[in-house]
Amino acid sequence: MAFEGLAERLQGTMQKIRGKGKVSESDVKEMMREVRLALLEADVNFKVVKQFVKKVSERSVGQEVMKSLTPGQQVIKVVKEELTALMGGEESRIGTAKRPPTVIMMVGLQGAGKTTTTGKLANLLRKKYNRKPLLVAADIYRPAAIKQLETLGKQLDMPVFSMGDQVSPVEIAKQAIQKAKDDHLDYVLIDTAGRLHIDEGLMDELKQIKELSSPEEIFLVVDSMTGQDAVNVAESFNEQLGITGVVLTKLDGDTRGGAALSIRAVTGKPIKFVGMGEKLDALEQFHPERMASRILGMGDVLSLIEKAQTNVDETKAKELEQKMRTMSFTFDDFLDQLGQVRSMGPLDEILKMLPGANKMKGLNNVQVDEKQIGRVEAIIRSMTKDEKQQPEIINSGRRKRIARGSGTSIQEVNRLLKQFEDMKKMMKQMSSMQQKGKKKGGMPKLPFM
Repeated sequence: MAFEGLAERLQGTMQKIRGKGKVSESDVKEMMREVRLALLEADVNFKVVKQFVKKVSERSVGQEVMKSLTPGQQVIKVVKEELTALMGGEESRIGTAKRPPTVIMMVGLQGAGKTTTTGKLANLLRKKYNRKPLLVAADIYRPAAIKQLETLGKQLDMPVFSMGDQVSPVEIAKQAIQKAKDDHLDYVLIDTAGRLHIDEGLMDELKQIKELSSPEEIFLVVDSMTGQDAVNVAESFNEQLGITGVVLTKLDGDTRGGAALSIRAVTGKPIKFVGMGEKLDALEQFHPERMASRILGMGDVLSLIEKAQTNVDETKAKELEQKMRTMSFTFDDFLDQLGQVRSMGPLDEILKMLPGANKMKGLNNVQVDEKQIGRVEAIIRSMTKDEKQQPEIINSGRRKRIARGSGTSIQEVNRLLKQFEDMKKMMKQMSSMQQKGKKKGGMPKLPFM
């Protein structure tokens, strides 16, 4: 996950102060030293860190915090608010032209993931906002970029406008906009050329496309794994082109997250979207407050709900609830649910969106083994229809056959059957709203952990 190291350091620091009945200025000073180190280690711009620590310190030693009943929690509230403000405050929505089509220029250096991000954005516009986008291949210097965009268009079943690599990008943009008008398409996403570094020729061309197309948005695509370089690139593009927002790619990788925390403060331009994986639906609107909550271990329930609404079938969910109440949940239901949950993204990331996940013993070390999920699926698919419906009929002979058919061991089959039975019992407990107090015992270990 992005911000892994930063989150760990900040959560540890916050924990020390959370339950304090009284908080002194020296407590705040000590905490701010830790926060400063955590931010610098995450590759956040030095000036941004200095300003952030100053603001939090001033607010944390104020009368309203020191005299409150829970000063420790008040300090954490201040940190969260300032972290949210640092990343832009509120989410920044995508612009829409008064008269269609709305033109969006996608700009950035070569290798940042610009062409793929163009496809992802088109997919998001269609799925979330019911828009009809046109993808425009205007990177004539890299024939592979044209081919890549055309391939993405086929995968998404979406129109791509291309004139090859012998026509100027300005002319391509002009004719693409006319094509969108003729075909009543409401968004035009222009995939412009990138370079390995910023140069005068690149900027001149982008300025010409901007002048001709009058874009509603100019999105700079930057690789968050480049750290401070991403901030420098954003600053340079903004000065010369006047970007309207930033799309950060690879925020799901092993990145320290400094770019996300610095770009807004340095350029004054919002982070509009973040790439959270390689799939074409792995682009999310950037919500500063939700990201601040995740960094501080407070969970991100709203994003979890949105993912569920997008990927989980409501009718099936109601049927499942009824089955959980009556304990008639079968292996077929389990397979179906596993597929729906997997479509929401990596399971370890989903678990971390739960409020208080940072306090759950061992959750930080939970490793969801995707290969093991495949083995679980293979075992279930090797069962007969009756065995999936009534696991209790699976005797030793059947277990040997299932293990052989799935390429697994009898021990693995036994383990899955035991875990499945434990899970059914837990589901019944969770679905019963008449329970009072807390049940003893923890959550059973799932078959893929």
